Amino acid sequence: MIDPAAIIRPFEGHHPDIHPEAWIGPGAVVIGKVSIGKDSNIWPNCVIRGDVQTITIGEATNIQDGTVIHVTRDTGPTRIGSGITVGHQAILHACTLEDDCFVGMHATVMDDAVVHTGGMLAAGALLTPGKQVEKHQLWAGSPAKFFRDMTQAEIDWISGSAAHYVKLAKRHENPKNS
Repeated sequence: MIDPAAIIRPFEGHHPDIHPEAWIGPGAVVIGKVSIGKDSNIWPNCVIRGDVQTITIGEATNIQDGTVIHVTRDTGPTRIGSGITVGHQAILHACTLEDDCFVGMHATVMDDAVVHTGGMLAAGALLTPGKQVEKHQLWAGSPAKFFRDMTQAEIDWISGSAAHYVKLAKRHENPKNS
């Protein structure tokens, strides 16, 4: 469901492709070459601008309030997999987030950086161009560096977070029923 207060618009003939079971919250802006998968949820005041390259968001991924997602002209799409949590006011620019990873609040992921499956980037971290957070690693700091291997509880928490946000988005679709 797309909230009536969201802005969804084409750019130079490219229309966003939003799965009918995705949720786009009020004030979110989705422009151009953007694909959003089933059960993904885009929270209020996010900006997802696929004007000069593509942005792909898989299934059951949550992009929390105020996040900005953009690309780099010609060579830099942004690829976001499934089962991901992206915290409030993160910035994702021409990067790759593989399935079941986590990006904390106010974190920035720059061009050609990758957060691999099951990886975690801490709140406020700056992942500089080309850096890679490997599977089940926690990176933190500005610039971000390897901090430690993740605990099993943290690994389990990531999938629980994505599932929680799918359910929460459904409640926002029908607030009278929650």
